[in-house]
Amino acid sequence: MTEHSEQAHNPGNTDRDTVDDDRREDTPGKPDPQEATLLEQMGGVSGLFYSSIPVVVFVAVNAMFGLMPAIWSALGSAVVITVVRVVRKEPVQPAVSGFFGVAIAAFIAYNTGSAKGFFLFGIWTSLVYFAVLAGSVVVRWPLAGVVWSFLNGSGMAWRKDKPSRRGYDIATLALAAVFASRFVVQRWLYDEDLTGWLAFAKIVMGYPLYGLALLVVVWAVRRSDRRLQQLAEHTEQRVETDEEIEARLRAKYAQPPSAPGTGDSGTVHG
Repeated sequence: MTEHSEQAHNPGNTDRDTVDDDRREDTPGKPDPQEATLLEQMGGVSGLFYSSIPVVVFVAVNAMFGLMPAIWSALGSAVVITVVRVVRKEPVQPAVSGFFGVAIAAFIAYNTGSAKGFFLFGIWTSLVYFAVLAGSVVVRWPLAGVVWSFLNGSGMAWRKDKPSRRGYDIATLALAAVFASRFVVQRWLYDEDLTGWLAFAKIVMGYPLYGLALLVVVWAVRRSDRRLQQLAEHTEQRVETDEEIEARLRAKYAQPPSAPGTGDSGTVHG
């Protein structure tokens, strides 16, 4: 039988070839939309730079001119960053969130009358984030998977697959570890009144450390996507195989009803 006739009798080959072609097109050299989406949530590469400016401005101005000029300088730099992002038509949400964060930090510093109070809001926020992330793993709703599914509309099918859920557990715990380390280190620096080192720790343990944790999230997303795709393909193949088995068994064992008075051998008994 020729190759053409084999393909004609096996229409499923076309679908499998299409899937294989799609897999071959998914090469590591191409940008991963998952990584791009996660980076966008952080404000892009520029967001990593912009987030450190108000902190650096606050510490520098406080060292030279005192607390009040430092507070107004930090707020002014946050406003400038927001305006720049609007003018350049970049995502504004990270800048707006950063501005309110700086405003709250400045308000606390003003009320405490201490430069280290500028970092107090971020310290306790880290503890809250840690508790929420760790708690989501305990109740088997790891936030890394929940948030990713919400942002991309991919559904919650991963919760029914234990390896996928375990991967998101690991990713969520990685994020929780980031916030836990922030709280422990920065709280100690706060208690020791090491404002300069506190600013350094806030920058280093900010987006750079957060970015490392997001690599674990990307790993979990890829792992879950592969798992769910394999399970879907396996389920489809298993249904087809069952149908084939059922058809073969019927063809093998199906017998026409015996005529009255006939035996197993088909002879008529007188």
